Amino acid sequence: MAPRVLVDATDVPADRGALGRYVDGLIGALDAAGADLAVVCQRADEERYERLAPGARVVAGPTALSHRSARLAWEQSGLPVVAQQVNADVIHVPYYSMPLRPGRPTVVTVHDVTFFTEPELYSPVGAMFFKSAIRTAARRAARLIVPSKATRDELERVLGADPTKIDVAYHGVDHRLFHRPDPQQVLQVSNRLGLHGKPYVAFLGLLEPRKNVASLITGWAGAVAELENPPALVLGGGGGWSEEVDAAVASVPPHLRLIRPGYLRFSDLPGFLGGATVVAFPSRGEGFGLPVLEAMACGAPVLTTHCTSLPEVGGEAVAYTEPDSDSIRDALRALLGDAARRESLGEAGYARAQEFTWAASAEAHMACYRRAAEQTAADVSAV
Repeated sequence: MAPRVLVDATDVPADRGALGRYVDGLIGALDAAGADLAVVCQRADEERYERLAPGARVVAGPTALSHRSARLAWEQSGLPVVAQQVNADVIHVPYYSMPLRPGRPTVVTVHDVTFFTEPELYSPVGAMFFKSAIRTAARRAARLIVPSKATRDELERVLGADPTKIDVAYHGVDHRLFHRPDPQQVLQVSNRLGLHGKPYVAFLGLLEPRKNVASLITGWAGAVAELENPPALVLGGGGGWSEEVDAAVASVPPHLRLIRPGYLRFSDLPGFLGGATVVAFPSRGEGFGLPVLEAMACGAPVLTTHCTSLPEVGGEAVAYTEPDSDSIRDALRALLGDAARRESLGEAGYARAQEFTWAASAEAHMACYRRAAEQTAADVSAV
């Protein structure tokens, strides 16, 4: 008999970034697969999850969950209570942290361990919190789910985590949302960006140090400065600006165009990604690399790095660069000058993206939940 699983969706941000797309995609696929499922979420998301998972029991948490500090406090005391109310056999917390006394086996998703390997990319307070959360999860969770073999290997190497309690479950991509756009979709996005059909290089993601945005800006400027019709650089996504990024923006030659539209509407993403000359995502470290997969699903030629999990996603269907600005410049210049290779990469990326589905991810998650429940039952019977 399948265990009843409570998924904690209370940390999903309103902007539906990569964490939101993971949780939403997973919950919808779990419900479609017939999982015995309960979901606890913020009140603003209650109707959303009722639509995504009509077979699940959806519980709205208190209003205060929209504040991070209150959510973390509630996770310790309120989440175990909800698990008891819905009679859950397993709790799944999809974002690093977990209750210290959950009252039942808990599965935690650890997305990456760059907080340990590259702490300079984060604020000291943020790095300290996530390091503590990951250590606690590695020690106390019944099982860990990771989105790539690279994250699994890093957990073993950095923390000495027990490999027998780690399950790899690749993310999927929502092919109804991320698909090859039609010309009208491309034109609409281009017009909204003020480009009106002119070429551009696209980036999608949080504008944070780990995403290597400053090096992308400098590399792009070096690659296109001498071109007769230089493509713009469009940085789609939110996040703060570092001094490094500000300096890179300030150094862009005045005849080049850099556009920062902020968050884009989901309905615009196929046109934005699929309409780009190149989608560049030169991240210094990812747990999975969902924007790379989503760009591939839209038929875009993608330039990324060999760092951490990204080769597991891109395989031979994307172009690679080292993360420094000179390497990005050279790789981007080569791609912009080779239309045949861009077309070939677009076709190969699209084909590879079809292999990643939320249904397959849900199947891997359900196997992990069963192991957590069976492992705990075995532990109890052995006492």
